Amino acid sequence: MSNLALYVITVLIWGSTWFAIEFQLGTVAPEVSIVYRYVAASLLLFVWARFRGLNLAFGLRQHGWFLLLGLFLFGLNYVLAYRAQIYITSALTAIAFSTIVWMNILNARIFFGVRAGRRVLIGALLGVAGILTLFTPQISEMTLTDTVFYGSVLAVLGALVASFGNILSQAAQRRELPIIQSNAWGMLYGAVLTAIIAAVEGHPFDFDWSVYYMASLAYLSVFGSIVAFGAYLTLLGRVGAHKAGYAMVMFPVVALILSILFEGLKLDATIVLGTALVLAGNLFVMRTKPPRAKGQLTQQMQEAA
Repeated sequence: MSNLALYVITVLIWGSTWFAIEFQLGTVAPEVSIVYRYVAASLLLFVWARFRGLNLAFGLRQHGWFLLLGLFLFGLNYVLAYRAQIYITSALTAIAFSTIVWMNILNARIFFGVRAGRRVLIGALLGVAGILTLFTPQISEMTLTDTVFYGSVLAVLGALVASFGNILSQAAQRRELPIIQSNAWGMLYGAVLTAIIAAVEGHPFDFDWSVYYMASLAYLSVFGSIVAFGAYLTLLGRVGAHKAGYAMVMFPVVALILSILFEGLKLDATIVLGTALVLAGNLFVMRTKPPRAKGQLTQQMQEAA
């Protein structure tokens, strides 16, 4: 599958998961819903891997990588994001998570010696400017209270954790760890770690048997977790975290379009301008050639990974 197809799949699916998550909030604690989501996703991946005859037996060191992926990609970052939305709106959360573009650029430079390049930096600037433009009307109505500041910090921490997860996944792929099995084990470990957090916090493991909750859970488990993460992590392994991370700027645009179609949001000049900036940034990022890492540092990282 081409890089463009992987990118489009990632953006479209993750852009729609924000709408699906709305049906997860309410009766069941967010941490518990995350557990259900990734238990279901991991079991489906294990069944698929077994059906295809893929190897599921790995050594202790490989499971260490899977545990880290579970903690950073499928566990803690989601807990922080869900917790953030208790205190702030989804608009501020989306803006906070768009900073993952810069975090990925910085982390790729630190850990792999990869220079992002001028066009990637310009594209990232345009993308973040577009997100700020899109959500300026909502931000202008808010005051920087203690709860808003606390929620914003949680969201930025969630983005930082996810960025570290991106770097870990890229390093794991350099060790030739297969994506399907890595995701299956990582999601299982993420679910277990999140379950521990939920138990410590005293959340009951109840369930919402409504059609909306079960349908959204199924969508998030299959498409939001298995398909989207499979596409994104494959893309990340090919083009690097600094470019793949731009999907985090694009998917709020998809979420905004869904809000216009299904939630009655009115199209105005701010939305048009913000979307144009994000799309322009997308062209800058995706049309750059893969950057070259510094040879010595890259070799050291591959050996350490």
